[in-house]
Amino acid sequence: MADHDDPEVLLASAAPLRSQPSLYPEPFASMMRGRSKRPLGDRFGLANFGVNLTTLAPGAMSALRHAHTRQDEFVYVLSGTATLISDSGRHVLGPGMCAGFRAGTGNAHQLRNESSDELVYLEVGDRSPGDEVSYPDDDLAAHYVDGRWRFSHKDGRPW
Repeated sequence: MADHDDPEVLLASAAPLRSQPSLYPEPFASMMRGRSKRPLGDRFGLANFGVNLTTLAPGAMSALRHAHTRQDEFVYVLSGTATLISDSGRHVLGPGMCAGFRAGTGNAHQLRNESSDELVYLEVGDRSPGDEVSYPDDDLAAHYVDGRWRFSHKDGRPW
């Protein structure tokens, strides 16, 4: 068994929760109720990609439906049932199933927990400078600048 005091080893479910539940401005931040993230990549000082252990309560969603210009994304379901909503439709994902989203395709996606059980999955994404995110269903845009997300309305006005 691994030594959990080792700086290179961590029991993922014991990692601290992200201090700010959502980076979105209101009214969107409140829509992320029922979602919790444990930023595992940050714990190890990973700079090129992030890894989150994410839990969605019944009825919760992973994010607003979105598409990245430069960031690849990958999700792997550990337990529960996820409903993936993307430009190609709805897909049910169970434990052991995964999905990936290549940057620049414009394929807007999100996960929802439409079941009565908790959903737990890993999400992995790179941290590409200059990434931009579009949200086709909402008046929101995001730009990754100097290691931080900056949000604006679709017309460019800041939130």
